[in-house]
Amino acid sequence: MLLRGTTPLVKKAGWMVTLLGAGDAFHLVPRAYALWTVGLEANAAALGVGKFITSITMTIFYLILYYIWRERYQITGQKNLTITMWVLSALRIALCLFPQNEWLVYKQPLLFGILRNLPFAVMGVLIIVIFAQQVKKTGDTVFRFLPLAVTLSFGFYLPVVLWGNTVPMVGMLMIPKTLAYVWVAVMCWQLYRHPQKAALTKKETM
Repeated sequence: MLLRGTTPLVKKAGWMVTLLGAGDAFHLVPRAYALWTVGLEANAAALGVGKFITSITMTIFYLILYYIWRERYQITGQKNLTITMWVLSALRIALCLFPQNEWLVYKQPLLFGILRNLPFAVMGVLIIVIFAQQVKKTGDTVFRFLPLAVTLSFGFYLPVVLWGNTVPMVGMLMIPKTLAYVWVAVMCWQLYRHPQKAALTKKETM
């Protein structure tokens, strides 16, 4: 999609999917390696770096998804919403850069885990709402399940944020979380693979 996409919408989807794959690889590969070898605590630094990179890439992922929403549904205006998304993204990234996150230690502070994920969660809620509204309005068959996929991803992710330090196996929820994002990637693939089928047609209005 990124290299062969012929429209700005497909190009954006390509960038988004690339970020998704790269970001999750940095998180899941070290975790899988740790679980199959000497354990999570012995690989704390690698896990922390992976979490940090994923935190940044997923923030950008949602920002690109917002612009896909704008282009897909030909949204104009909405200046306040655009500013909100950018502010939330900047806040999230800034919070991730604080040394208080202690990325390289095994049991990271819960407080900063919650703080850095608050703006991220708000971004997720906004994406769920705005896509749900447009899917209902237009009858979009490509992204009709995107609100559900994003909801599931956060449903699997939040327990990891809250209890990942005390119950390490909760971290395995990152796998179904990733599958929810793969579902989003499949939706985006339809824009590239079947452009005519994926063409948006508005519902007939009475």
